[in-house]
Amino acid sequence: MTQQRTLTLITYAPALMGKDSRTVDVIHGMEKALPGLRLKWRLSGSGRPIALPQRDAWLVESIENGGFPIVCNGDKSYPVTVSGMENSGLFTAGGQPQFEVHAEMPLDEPVTAASAAVLEAVAEGARAFWGCATPYAAKVDIAYQTAPTLQGPPSPRRGLPALKLFQHIRSPEIPYYLGWLNYWSAAAAKTIGFPDLARDAELLTRARRTPLGGWVVQLTDTPLDLDIPAHLDALKRAYERFPAIGGRDSP
Repeated sequence: MTQQRTLTLITYAPALMGKDSRTVDVIHGMEKALPGLRLKWRLSGSGRPIALPQRDAWLVESIENGGFPIVCNGDKSYPVTVSGMENSGLFTAGGQPQFEVHAEMPLDEPVTAASAAVLEAVAEGARAFWGCATPYAAKVDIAYQTAPTLQGPPSPRRGLPALKLFQHIRSPEIPYYLGWLNYWSAAAAKTIGFPDLARDAELLTRARRTPLGGWVVQLTDTPLDLDIPAHLDALKRAYERFPAIGGRDSP
């Protein structure tokens, strides 16, 4: 699997508390959302899959430093991986530590079809503030929106707006950036002003409400490809619609 054909997923949630069951909720949610997925292996130091017969118990006991080790599907030809980490309050909105879940999977037809459900499952399992799932190639361009240059501020590609560094955003409910699929908790949606029935009619055709009252909002019908002018325009329009995202509406 090349990185260009990879779907990358990340969610941002309140920090784990001790042996937090949200770790297991995330894994169970992914398995339910993507038919046939079984995340019952860990990786050795050399990257070899090792079976986990008591996966759930192992997962909770393996929580360390606010995260959990990589869990995978054990298939090197079709790798699906997920892990958790704690991000220090020095580098997060609002100055509080956050629990980040990172997942990668092949960007093929089954994953594309299930991707919204996978993002919803991971985000709500983690009780996330927000999250997104984006093809790797587009994710690289989006990263330039916050990456400082040697000369100073970020220098985004393709006319995308520059975004604030995460630690300069005032609230954890404000998404740092947009992706192809966007999960906004009820609090995040309220903070950025979604939905507005008049202004968000198009977005609402590709949006759905989640069991916890959040939203999964899809920017384009097919996976985001910024070489497609209509996709780039859709991303730019979404940034124009939500100036709070990336902290652009505050000094």
